[in-house]
Amino acid sequence: MTVPRTPTSNFTTPPAGAAAPVRHPDAPTAGTALGSHYSHCFGCGPQHGSGLRMDIRAGEGVDVHAEFTVKDNHQGGPGLAHGGLLTTAMDETLGSLGWMLHIASVTGRLETDFLQPVPVDAVLHIHARATGVHGRKIYCEAEGRIGGADGPVAIRASALFVQVKLEHFTTHGRPADIKAAKDDPDLLKRARALEVNP
Repeated sequence: MTVPRTPTSNFTTPPAGAAAPVRHPDAPTAGTALGSHYSHCFGCGPQHGSGLRMDIRAGEGVDVHAEFTVKDNHQGGPGLAHGGLLTTAMDETLGSLGWMLHIASVTGRLETDFLQPVPVDAVLHIHARATGVHGRKIYCEAEGRIGGADGPVAIRASALFVQVKLEHFTTHGRPADIKAAKDDPDLLKRARALEVNP
């Protein structure tokens, strides 16, 4: 089913001269679960009690696929997912594109279009892809479908992410959490693989 594209803003559209995104040679192979970038992350962390606990997997190009099951505690309206939580799921999936590019980045801008309601107990199938790179800026887009990976589009997002050094996280976070993250050898190993010099 093809859904007419909603025009994105100039902020989330790659500018003239932007490079096509290139999958990093060390990116995870297609189908590989990306795991959590931080165990207490609301979007993907397995230790976050009320988080989304998303399953995000590497795609074949500079793309990822994710699934998010809407639970009772994700409601906005009766029996329907809260729009903010759906936006969070899109943001988490789009942010995971960094694993394909082997960079650390943060959300600079996120635009979301809600096309139809997402009921509780539905599985949102999200496909995100990078669309351009311009300096430290990564442009990307995603769509979330219900009823299967080929089901109707319920939500669409376009975003601008900005590449950052790892110090961004260790400078601005809460000290106790930074220490715990630095003491986690698996997290440290994954983070070192993304060290960049933008």
